[in-house]
Amino acid sequence: MQDEPIDPFASDPGDPASAFEPVPEEEPEGETLTTEERQDVLEDLADLEIYQTLLTPLGVRGLVIECEDCHQPHYFDWDLLRGNLRQLLNSGRARVHEPAFDPDPDHYVTWDYARGYADGVHDALTESADETEF
Repeated sequence: MQDEPIDPFASDPGDPASAFEPVPEEEPEGETLTTEERQDVLEDLADLEIYQTLLTPLGVRGLVIECEDCHQPHYFDWDLLRGNLRQLLNSGRARVHEPAFDPDPDHYVTWDYARGYADGVHDALTESADETEF
């Protein structure tokens, strides 16, 4: 699976950007995550799998996150958010992001909502299992 979007003009001789000089790749500044930060990202990835499994059948397409830079809500589909977390894990830097085009907010929930929902399902299953042991 490819994490980056596919260039629609790849190998196209009519690529409108072909008239521009190529931009040199920026060298990563050697940013690395601390052990604790890596663990947090790994936990977020694991949580994301649970949230997607539980919430997709309910029509939830992903998570909404309040951007610290622009203070706007950003809507991330499950795969895009997973790709962003993997990028952060691999390079130590998050991708440049743009808000989704015209997302329907009714199809996205916050991390806190997803976590609370997952905790509620876990608690309900635990209570159910405890009741059947008697």
